[in-house]
Amino acid sequence: MTRYVGEDLNGAEFRECDLTGARLIGVVMQDAVIDGLVTNLVVNGVEVAGYVEAELDRRHPVRVLIRSDDLADLREAARQLRADWAATIERIRRAPGIERRSVNDEWSAVQTLRHLVFVHDSWFRRSCLGSTELFTPMGIGPDVEPYREAHGLDLSLDPALDEIVRVREAQAAELEAWLDQVTADQLAAPAPVPDDDVWPPYARGRTVRRCLGTVLSETFEHHGFCVRDLDLIEASDGG
Repeated sequence: MTRYVGEDLNGAEFRECDLTGARLIGVVMQDAVIDGLVTNLVVNGVEVAGYVEAELDRRHPVRVLIRSDDLADLREAARQLRADWAATIERIRRAPGIERRSVNDEWSAVQTLRHLVFVHDSWFRRSCLGSTELFTPMGIGPDVEPYREAHGLDLSLDPALDEIVRVREAQAAELEAWLDQVTADQLAAPAPVPDDDVWPPYARGRTVRRCLGTVLSETFEHHGFCVRDLDLIEASDGG
């Protein structure tokens, strides 16, 4: 493990880093922000991740529905996520141009929506349905080769908000229609991921339910990121 002793990391940013097993001893940490997959986090001898998760569930009850194995809960989760995004898109429409602005090197709203187009194609159509069809060209996937611009993705595209929203609405309707007829046995079955090198390679061996969980969780998490950044943009504009 790399050791940093007596270093001044004031203002440092760690992005997409694996800090598993990291130990911060005798540090000064004020006004810090931690955003990511955090488990078993001990602060001054107290395991705090459980408190954080409980508070997030209180603020966002849909998280509990997303984790449920009850089909009625999963259907309600999908409906709530769709409604939340619809409300946020209406908010975006009231401030033309905000959809292409970004803060802190994060994705803009249109980039976030394009990523969710990709999430649906890869984690739902491929992983839950076993589809071998090309991805929707406007989608934005991983920023690594060979997945960055493959299987139909076209990063040269610059679709308008309305075009992206139409695609996302069709995808949300497709997911809800599938949830209305899928059975518990089908959810528990191994995901029918095609045997090729298309994203997501690590979906093989997972259940359909787990792949569905990725779709719902990504839809929820990226909505939170989008709303967070819209708030920051509006605050900086004095709104």
